[in-house]
Amino acid sequence: MDRTAQLTFRPAAREVVYDPVPAQDSPHLRAARVLEGNWTGTSTVPSRGLYPHQWSWDSGFIAIGLRHLSPLRAQTELETLLAAQWGDGRIPHIVFNPSVPLDAYFPSPDFWRSSTAGRAAGAPRTVQTSGIVQPPVHALAAWLVHCADPGLSRARGFLAGVYPRLAAWHRYLLHRRDLGGGGLASVVHPWEQGMDNNPCWDAPLARVTPAPARSFRRADLAHGAPEDRPTDLDYGRYVRLATDYRDRGYADEDSAFAVEDPAFNALLIASEHALARIARELGATGTARQARAERLTGVLIDRLWDPAEGMFFCRDIRSSRDIRSSRDIRSSQDTRSSQDARSSQDARNGQDTRSSQDTRSGGLLPERSVSGLVPLLLPTLPRAVVAALVRTLAGPHFGAGTRLVPSYDLLGEAFDPHRYWRGPAWFNTSWLLERGLRVHGETERAGALREAMLDTADASGFAEYVDPSTGAACGATGFSWTAALTLDLLEAKTADTTNGSKGGDRG
Repeated sequence: MDRTAQLTFRPAAREVVYDPVPAQDSPHLRAARVLEGNWTGTSTVPSRGLYPHQWSWDSGFIAIGLRHLSPLRAQTELETLLAAQWGDGRIPHIVFNPSVPLDAYFPSPDFWRSSTAGRAAGAPRTVQTSGIVQPPVHALAAWLVHCADPGLSRARGFLAGVYPRLAAWHRYLLHRRDLGGGGLASVVHPWEQGMDNNPCWDAPLARVTPAPARSFRRADLAHGAPEDRPTDLDYGRYVRLATDYRDRGYADEDSAFAVEDPAFNALLIASEHALARIARELGATGTARQARAERLTGVLIDRLWDPAEGMFFCRDIRSSRDIRSSRDIRSSQDTRSSQDARSSQDARNGQDTRSSQDTRSGGLLPERSVSGLVPLLLPTLPRAVVAALVRTLAGPHFGAGTRLVPSYDLLGEAFDPHRYWRGPAWFNTSWLLERGLRVHGETERAGALREAMLDTADASGFAEYVDPSTGAACGATGFSWTAALTLDLLEAKTADTTNGSKGGDRG
């Protein structure tokens, strides 16, 4: 019996069985049950009630965890998503299940009209999708899935099949989405960045006239407390942006909302590193992709790094000036000497870390988001940048009295420990930071974060997100990427115990 059959096999007691057999009612088993319950036969829904379709970056994280249960199923997860890719290279953020009623989720397929409104952009005709995208974690996921069972992957031609699609996806982002002209990809809707309701979007969203309240019906409020979800005003602006994008035939130019986000671009760079590894596995050198990843790391620092604050910030490229507050500017001026010292060290490390106060397109948004810490994932960051990010992660804005890393500044005026992406902790961002800490040798900090994630995920019923201080569950429970990333961390912990090490780069 192969590992896929083991996962799906149900004895009379209806246990989930896979190799190695977990302890009775262990966290492994509970996480596996979540993924089995959310499996549709070709992909995994984030949760059965709130999110009944396939989501793009969810599937990337799900595949990373699912590889420990069934490498074949993890490969299928990514292949199903990539089969819905558009002709211009974009991977849509939702692939709709035609058996799900239209009123189960909004915006539904009849809102996006992908096969007609997206025709010029090459939308598929046989499957309905959304027209926007999500963060490009997919090549990283594909490489890790391959590493879980290289023999199976080679026998099925998994990497050879996904590589051209992943390469086209990256071309789309690097060329069609370089709306600021500086080399980074821009998002044209808050949903694309994945952190939908983050306060980073408040300023650029304020320029958007919301859609009339009676022009749409929110389905999310039927599955979660209104105080945990985006407000009606924000949702109206989301709908307006999506409607205008659709009515332009999903053309990327002239969007009223265009933001360069650090986490989105960090995942693109991490996936470029992964594509270089995939290329080498397929017999190419991967040199050009490796060089591109390193070059983009420099561009990310040049455009989004603020050495005075010790983290990355979003750039609103539709703004004509740097919109940081006078308080932030005074802070930058007061710490000029420390900037100069850090910049000199970075220059010795071969990187340009010029201050954000210059005349480049747009301006840095002042809000501190977990997105500004996610570039810690990148292996070629200068030492001074890594040290500053670690200090910020442990400091008062993100590390004061918390179990997990909050999605937004603990000291920010908009902080809310329960409202969607305006403060709660999410398991995918904490997983990225745990991995980044290990990449840069911060194994003790990574170990502490891993233990907190494992304890909180299981105790919360694998919640969608949690209060960062108390760990109280928010949103949906039985959430797929929480369960999947729990499995990945449990596997790494077992490997560390077996090898007598504190862990390292897991592929």
